Amino acid sequence: MSDSLQQYLLHLADTNLILTQRNAAWCGHGPILEQDIAITNITLDLIGQARNLYQYAAAVQEKITGEATTEDKLAYHRAEREYYNLLLVEQENGDWAQTIVRQFFYAVFQFTLYQKLQKSPDAQLAAIATKSIKETAYHVEWCSEWVIRLGDGTEESKQRMERAVENLWPYTGEMFIPAAYEEELATEDIIPDVSTLLEPWLQKVKDIFDEATLLLPQKQHNHTGGKTGVHTEKLGYILAEMQYLPRMHPEAN
Repeated sequence: MSDSLQQYLLHLADTNLILTQRNAAWCGHGPILEQDIAITNITLDLIGQARNLYQYAAAVQEKITGEATTEDKLAYHRAEREYYNLLLVEQENGDWAQTIVRQFFYAVFQFTLYQKLQKSPDAQLAAIATKSIKETAYHVEWCSEWVIRLGDGTEESKQRMERAVENLWPYTGEMFIPAAYEEELATEDIIPDVSTLLEPWLQKVKDIFDEATLLLPQKQHNHTGGKTGVHTEKLGYILAEMQYLPRMHPEAN
């Protein structure tokens, strides 16, 4: 179980970290100052959650291997195929609409997941979920307001939202297709079966889309692989930028 738990913790942490790196590019470039600050604060929330998960993953890895590691080594000194983040979060920022849709899809999933993880018999995992869910509830609220504002806004904003949904929808299915490590943990009731999260996620998305006068796409092919280390070429560029300084100066503090 320890191997599966460590992989799962890295999956959650990596997803937050890569989304953090994407969102951080908006700092100083948001549409208005208030919203620039808002997405920056959401990004800080995500990096805080990632740190908690990496710290726990480091402790689990030390138990498995007997060798000490740190959150920084896990975040900055792994190769592309060793990252288990969702493909969704490595997709490009695009315009403001695409960034909002990406964050919205993930935030609703994250909130639904944390609701279940709060009840996990793994006390550390449950504590991280309990601490994080308050932040994630705000993320859902903020994104929902933007989805409605843009979807039910001007003709151009609606078209941009429709294009963003079309671009990102094929990457949402991966959230609900369990990797082997998720299946093992779910069998032991450590985490929920992620396939059971699809219905509440879809319902929340549909409720907001109805207000935004947006349509849910018809079912289509799901891109998968991120959970097991198979990524789009975009992740390599993200890591090249994110890991440059830590790899050039590995002993720096």
